[in-house]
Amino acid sequence: MKRMDFKKAAILGLYISKDYAEELFRLLVAYSDISASEAASRLDMHIKTVQDFLEAMASLDILSRKEVFEKKRPYYRYSLNKRRITMDLDLNPLYERQSIQERPTLFIRERKNAGARFTTARNNQYISSIVIWFGKGRERKERKINLTLQQGKFLFHLPFPSADFQSVNEIMKKAEINEDHTSEIMDIVTELIELKVIEVSA
Repeated sequence: MKRMDFKKAAILGLYISKDYAEELFRLLVAYSDISASEAASRLDMHIKTVQDFLEAMASLDILSRKEVFEKKRPYYRYSLNKRRITMDLDLNPLYERQSIQERPTLFIRERKNAGARFTTARNNQYISSIVIWFGKGRERKERKINLTLQQGKFLFHLPFPSADFQSVNEIMKKAEINEDHTSEIMDIVTELIELKVIEVSA
């Protein structure tokens, strides 16, 4: 199969996990082509269930379909394109969320009155979690983010709202965080900017 995106992989995973998937594929291997009604009657299944499965596999190019006519009523016959299914899912594009994640030179600090609580670890050397509140009164909701050790060390050295802005690189050096963890740090920085916990220098 061609390289998949997550949407297509989810479709394949959803249908191939069905109890009837193996039996339907067995028919597709045995028959040169088959219709949804033929497969449904052969396996004593509801035709809509079979139709959805066959259409999903056709959308992934696992099956090909051919429109035929019988008594002027069109329907589709399905056949396998290949007898081996492989999934090739590239995870690299998942990190391309925003260009901001590629900017470790960004100057940042904690936002004043951000409505967030930073919880320090027992040794007071890093932040273990952040709790952020949204809304007011009874509509108030809480969001808790548990941090990795590297993220906790970074946020422990995040400048206070009254302090000068510092670059992400500077804070990482102060926290003694290796550059290998830059993407991990930028992920939490990006998230906290979106949540208005961190502000960026204009």
